[in-house]
Amino acid sequence: MYFAVSSAVTPIYFLMKKLLARFIFLFIVAIATTRLAASAQNAVTAISAPSFSSDNNLDRIQDTLKKQFETKKLAFPPKEIYVRSFKYDKTLEIWVKSDLKENFKLFKTYHVCMQSGTMGPKRMEGDFQVPEGFYYINEFNPNSNYHLALGLNYPNASDRILSDSMHLRPGGGIYIHGNCVSTGCIAISDAPVEEVYLLATYAKAQGQDFIPVHVFPVKYNVKKSMEYLAQTTKDNQPLQHFAVTLKEAFDYFEEKKELPIIMIDKKGDYVIQ
Repeated sequence: MYFAVSSAVTPIYFLMKKLLARFIFLFIVAIATTRLAASAQNAVTAISAPSFSSDNNLDRIQDTLKKQFETKKLAFPPKEIYVRSFKYDKTLEIWVKSDLKENFKLFKTYHVCMQSGTMGPKRMEGDFQVPEGFYYINEFNPNSNYHLALGLNYPNASDRILSDSMHLRPGGGIYIHGNCVSTGCIAISDAPVEEVYLLATYAKAQGQDFIPVHVFPVKYNVKKSMEYLAQTTKDNQPLQHFAVTLKEAFDYFEEKKELPIIMIDKKGDYVIQ
């Protein structure tokens, strides 16, 4: 026996089917949003002790950041951040974006209160040199002796190849941290590192697994800085070549406000695309 569905019922059937599909979609989105918010909150809560000392202190830092973002008409919290530091200029910049399709915008420039070493990359353990090159955050340490610390993936593939070629051990343990002491790290003091740490935590919670940190010898668009770089590298051709390669990445970002593709060849040299 067969049953026929009347033409009057058919539109209602498809309408109900469409509404049901819409309801399921919204339900899934709601669950995903709730989980994301919970993930972000859990990640933030994880850094509240002992370095933040209290929930009130954490709330204060969040409120301060929100106000700063509102002043600059930026969405808070950011979905992605990009960190770049300039050794000679003693500055650390935080760039942010709230949508993967938009370009990075500068949020804030922090003063680097202490760093050791000179111009040029780090090539050996114990040289107290701040690395130069392209890294990402690979460690969150809320219990650092230097208040809070964000670890860099130094040595990267380039550092390992070039250090090995000189029969040297590249060392490790490079951080952006608080306090004002450095033996190869980037120290920005306690209050600034609280903001940077919290922003990195939010970005990580929202899916940015690799937060880029680019460390340059100088800010290439500052005349005084370029003059200093020219003076310190005038008798060192390999260092000149290295600085020029890093400048390619700097110039790319300055023009496009997007990160270039960075690769490493068999010799350990950076290739910027």
